[in-house]
Amino acid sequence: MPELTTLLPIVAIMLAIGAFAGVLAGLLGVGGGIVLVPAFFYTFSALGYGGDYVMQICLATSLATIIVTSLRSVMSHNRKGAVDWDVLRRWSPGIVIGALLGVAVATRLDSSALQALFGTLGIVIGLYMAFGNPNWRLASAMPGGGVRWGVSTAIGLLSVLLGIGGGSLAVPTMTLCAYPIHRAVATAAGFGVVLAVPSVLGFLLVDIPAEMRPPLTIGAVNIPAFLIVISMTLITAPLGAKLAHAMDPKPLRRVFALFLMLVALNMLRELLAA
Repeated sequence: MPELTTLLPIVAIMLAIGAFAGVLAGLLGVGGGIVLVPAFFYTFSALGYGGDYVMQICLATSLATIIVTSLRSVMSHNRKGAVDWDVLRRWSPGIVIGALLGVAVATRLDSSALQALFGTLGIVIGLYMAFGNPNWRLASAMPGGGVRWGVSTAIGLLSVLLGIGGGSLAVPTMTLCAYPIHRAVATAAGFGVVLAVPSVLGFLLVDIPAEMRPPLTIGAVNIPAFLIVISMTLITAPLGAKLAHAMDPKPLRRVFALFLMLVALNMLRELLAA
C-alpha cells in the first residue's frame, strides 16, 4: 500500500485540477482533456513519476475521465433533442478504428514524442480557439464515403494521442462542413464516448514498470486521479455553465486559448531543454 505522504499530495493536486477542468468545461465548452493532460503531466513529473511512460499515463487517465463526462454531456444534450444519432452512428466505426490505432501508436512512442505531438497540436487548437471564425466553410455538407472514413479515423487517432474527447477536433470539422454549431457540440459529445471506451480498455492492458507509474495505476490508468477528477468535475461543471450565462464567455475563450498555447509552448521548451 502506498504511503500516506505519497498519496496526499496527489489527492490535493488532483482535487484542484478537477475543479479547474470542470469550471472551464462548463464555462467555455472545452473538453477537460485539453486541460487534464498537461496538468497530469506536470503533477506526475513533479512527484517523481516522469520518464518514458508519463505521457501514456496522462493520456489514458484523461480518456478515462472522458467516458464519464461525455456520457453525462450527451445525455443532457439528448434531452434537448440536439444529438444527431444518424451522424453519430455513421461516424462511430471510423472513430473506433482511429482510437484503437491511437492506443497502438501511443504505446510505441516514448513520452518525448507524445509531448512534442501534444505541444504542437495544442498550439494549433489554441490558435483556432482564439482566431477561428464560425462562418468559415470548406464544404456545404458533411462528407460521406471514403472521405468520412478518413476524417473520422483521423479524429479518433489524434484525439487519443492528445488524450481529449474529440470535440476540439470534431466540432471545427463539422462546422467547417456547414453543420450547425449546437448540433455539432451535442453530437461530438457522443464521439467522446465512442473513442474513449475502446482506447481506455486498450490502455488498461499496457504494461508499465511498477517503479515508473504512480500508486494505484492499472495499466496506464491512474485510478485515484480518475476518481478524484471525476468527482470534482461533476460538481464544478454546472457552476461553470452558470457563469457562462452570467458573462460573455468569448473574451474568456481567447484568454484560455492563450493559456493553452503557453502551456503547449512550455511543454515543447522543456522537451528541447531536456
